[in-house]
Amino acid sequence: MKHLNTAQLTATMLAVVAITSVGLYGQAVVASSDFTKVGLSGGQFLKIGVGARATAMAGAHSAVADDLSSIFWNPSGLTAMKRYAVDFSQTFWFAGMTHNFAAAVIPIGQKYRVAASFANFTSGDIKITTMDQQEGTGGLYQVSDVAIGLTLAGQLTDQFSFGITAKYISMGFTNMNASSVAIDVGTRYATNFEGIVLGFSMNSLGSQTEYNGADAARSRDPISGINTLPVEMRMLTSPFDLPLSFRLGASTDLCKNVLFDSEVNERGILKHSLVAAVDFETFSDVGEQYSFGAEYTWEEFVSVRAGYRMGSDQFGFAGGVGIRYVSEEFSGRIDYSLNPTTNLGLINRVSIAMRFD
Repeated sequence: MKHLNTAQLTATMLAVVAITSVGLYGQAVVASSDFTKVGLSGGQFLKIGVGARATAMAGAHSAVADDLSSIFWNPSGLTAMKRYAVDFSQTFWFAGMTHNFAAAVIPIGQKYRVAASFANFTSGDIKITTMDQQEGTGGLYQVSDVAIGLTLAGQLTDQFSFGITAKYISMGFTNMNASSVAIDVGTRYATNFEGIVLGFSMNSLGSQTEYNGADAARSRDPISGINTLPVEMRMLTSPFDLPLSFRLGASTDLCKNVLFDSEVNERGILKHSLVAAVDFETFSDVGEQYSFGAEYTWEEFVSVRAGYRMGSDQFGFAGGVGIRYVSEEFSGRIDYSLNPTTNLGLINRVSIAMRFD
């Protein structure tokens, strides 16, 4: 009888512990919902979209990208490029800040591509202020962030391709600097159903970094009011992560695969193209977002684009246009996009792409 009571007591205690644990876990889940992930990552310039074509579609581009902007959206898209190419893109960010992107690609055989890229974000001149001199001390400083990348992309089968980018990242302001190394990877799969293409990419997978530099050094008197030698001190800076992101998308040309068979003119050029795309993105420092975009192109010459982003606190509708010129030895394209924000004004982008035999 005594043994039975002990067993019953043990079972009761275990049940109480289990119930208490579930309750505490539930409270922790509820409590965690009161907080957001904002501010957990540095290197925010790494999330700024590249290319006016992609941003005009609100970023629904992981399964669409087939030019040098795919280095950002999905590096496996480089396999669609059969010629030497150079791209330039400039983003006119708010408050006078700018983001620039340049890249070049070289085909290696029939199935592989190698590309180099350069991205730069700069704030322009900012006044140095203090609590006592809030209008400025007369000094200036700048924020200047740089990412230099090398990309390899390959076509493993007629339907499946991959891409990987290794990039060196440097972030600096005044006399402080932080640097890191990160990788981006992407895959692309062309299904046999209605021309649907699936894309997946992961960006900015890297180690933590922290700011260091001359401005972290300080010299202070150990005791105020006494003539003593100053003590050299150094501020401790906190390490931070890069903004890791995952992107999954799908696209298809509705004119070519769904609505009706593609028509060509006397030169063999498609008369109409209507690309529809959707992307899902999840980030390490902000909530999940969804992008929907469309691009209509007439005779591979003029394109009109539009899109919408859900889940962002600033971006929503987007739009843009593009013009393309094609010849036997050269082709070029100029694109423009406009991205209104909720509180920060308009974001304008201009891109120039050139292809050579």
